[in-house]
Amino acid sequence: MNNDRSSASQIARRDFVKLGGAVAAGVATGGLLNTRFVHAAGASNVSAESVVGELYASLTDAQKQVVCRRYDHADRSKINANWHVSKVTIGDSLFSKHQRTLVDQIVRNITSSDGYDRLQEQMEYDDGGMDSYSFALFGEPGSDQFQFEMTGRHLTMRADGNHDDKAAFGGPLVYGHAQEYLPDSVFFYQTQQANEVFQALDPEQAKLALRKKAPSETAVQLQGEGGRFPGIGVDQLSADQKELVQSTLKTLLAPYRESDVDEVMKILKETGGMDQLHMAFYQEEDVDNDQVWDIWRVEGPSLVWHFRGAPHVHAYINIGVKA
Repeated sequence: MNNDRSSASQIARRDFVKLGGAVAAGVATGGLLNTRFVHAAGASNVSAESVVGELYASLTDAQKQVVCRRYDHADRSKINANWHVSKVTIGDSLFSKHQRTLVDQIVRNITSSDGYDRLQEQMEYDDGGMDSYSFALFGEPGSDQFQFEMTGRHLTMRADGNHDDKAAFGGPLVYGHAQEYLPDSVFFYQTQQANEVFQALDPEQAKLALRKKAPSETAVQLQGEGGRFPGIGVDQLSADQKELVQSTLKTLLAPYRESDVDEVMKILKETGGMDQLHMAFYQEEDVDNDQVWDIWRVEGPSLVWHFRGAPHVHAYINIGVKA
């Protein structure tokens, strides 16, 4: 990693933000990412849940003791940027090559092609690749209650077949990247997009949106109707500004498969729509003191998306209907 932030070879972060609109437009409409996912050549058309079922059927009793849990086990609701849901990693000799391939296929099938590539780069950089991560199966595939979960450094992924219609993705997700120079992070494009919204605000709106100190990164509990949310409400924005927020949400969701994105949008619609969301930006941890806000948050009754970009990326997602 190049730590010389004054190097002429590095584009200024402000220039990144100026370019952000074009980048984000490509993200939202089919460039780098696309919410109407087209996977890489050779990717399976079989659902992730079908592959989970195949993985489950392949497990020996000894393997089940390590990775299988009851559906209501507390581990399924744990939120952490660096933990292992099972004591044995995917690359351990306990698992066969075929089983490791199945885990990889599940991850492919719950992401877009670009999302999968970014996660592969992140996992390789952060912990030497997917083999260093772990997985667990909650409940039993084929029943009304089951879930695949993969965790490790800066990552929590889930596949649940949309069985829980009150929780998108089956529960909270985590992603991140240990790259400390943010323009080199695989998720810096999301900060570009979020800051496009901030740049579009007028001075009075910016005062509402900008806060000094951010809440805890793990404070992503859903508040539901009547909750109090930081920042500026989308209902206070102009039509053009609302379109930017909508593009931002598309950009954030683009790494994930179409069915999960559809579930998110269904939950948002049922809980008041985009106008119920707020966006907040935080002055603390402003890398390079350039007013490209590296900590930001999108929140509403049924959605919390907390992005902490300094000193490296930790992001937490929780989308669902509060019980």
